[in-house]
Amino acid sequence: PGSIAFGRFDDSFSLASFRAYIAEFISTLIFVFAGVGSVIAYTKVSGGAPLDPSGLIAVAICHGFGLFVAVAIGANISGGHVNPAVTFGLALGGQITILTGIFYWVAQLLGAIVGAFLVQFCTGVVRHPYTRAFRRGRL
Repeated sequence: PGSIAFGRFDDSFSLASFRAYIAEFISTLIFVFAGVGSVIAYTKVSGGAPLDPSGLIAVAICHGFGLFVAVAIGANISGGHVNPAVTFGLALGGQITILTGIFYWVAQLLGAIVGAFLVQFCTGVVRHPYTRAFRRGRL
């Protein structure tokens, strides 16, 4: 295992680093879009019925395919972390610097936010009952 290193700012602002941040952003956006989009698509197709085994398999396959595409896009550029927990583990293991991990986190979180907004834009306003209950303070 490597040692934990903070990193240098000049390394974090190189062209290769920006390419890696953009790769993490796009990878996470695709994963969130595919995953959340598959759940919303199932909900619309099933008319809001509870999730049955075949629907669960369909949603799981969509998540798996989304993750496959996301990692394939980012693997050669940034390592294809896609998940902030993976980035955290690699930073603690000394595989990437703490500073690079922080920038990856920012890119991943922004990618997830943009992916969720893109799903909302593409599907219209779809709210889960728990979301409405939470906004009313009942959950």
